Amino acid sequence: MARIRFGIVITALAVIGLSIPPAGQAAEAQVAKGPEEVNFAISCGPEAQKAFKHAVWTLHSFWYPEALKAFTDIGKAEPGCAMAYWGVAMSRWYPLWYPPNAEALKAGSEAVEKALAAGPKTERERDYIQAIAAFYRDSDKLDHRSRAVAYEKAMEQVHARYPEDREAGVFYALALNATQLPTDATLANKKKAAEILNAVWAEQPNHPGVVHYLIHADDSAQLAEAGLPAAICYAKIAPEVPHALHMPSHIFTRLGLWQQSITSAPTPMTARPSTRWTISNTPTCRPRRTRKRKRSSTSS
Repeated sequence: MARIRFGIVITALAVIGLSIPPAGQAAEAQVAKGPEEVNFAISCGPEAQKAFKHAVWTLHSFWYPEALKAFTDIGKAEPGCAMAYWGVAMSRWYPLWYPPNAEALKAGSEAVEKALAAGPKTERERDYIQAIAAFYRDSDKLDHRSRAVAYEKAMEQVHARYPEDREAGVFYALALNATQLPTDATLANKKKAAEILNAVWAEQPNHPGVVHYLIHADDSAQLAEAGLPAAICYAKIAPEVPHALHMPSHIFTRLGLWQQSITSAPTPMTARPSTRWTISNTPTCRPRRTRKRKRSSTSS
């Protein structure tokens, strides 16, 4: 059985085309134009919309300082853009890392207040803002998990209310990952998140949040094999983002792909194109299906 599973992993690597470029040789694979793969429409001006898509693209890779700066700049350029302050509030909470400190909670709450004061132009925008407001509300009375679950439930409603809004699904999947209980052996939240993300991935193959959150959803001994295609793709989709270079090692390590794990988790001094693993001759990343070998009657 172990040989069969290892064969599946190797087949997936061969099909998707993972390669490690020699030292000093720049990677030649085509790099996706990131923000174009994030389709998050808002009611602000054209320049704010363009900057907002880039900021959300950055947020999906947990590059929080850069995302915070980008959303803040949008608010300065267009103070009436309510979703700019939504982005600020989102950038103050690191849902899969650690709870925000008092300063971050205060800044996030203030951003929510500014978003509501700016007057969301659509019900959809108001729903997004109310969802993140559920996390910051009563932070002096409610514990972190209770507020994280409140946000998850609010995003579930946004996802249900706007089924064609792929960003609602992606952010809901992240919320499911964030509230997965470590004591839940069924991994119910992670599996639900993966189902949502895989559906979006089929339509948006270069979406950074999809592959990033799939890696988190599949980051367990039970599910790691399913996360291999996303792990192989992520650093190509966001090659300039430090976290994107690190994340694939979660899956590679669980599957015993040690060289790929080492290469995909560079130190700050080596995080250059010449030392990154990449995908050869593949213009886009797509979810791949690998056929399982039929087990022969003589297999042991």
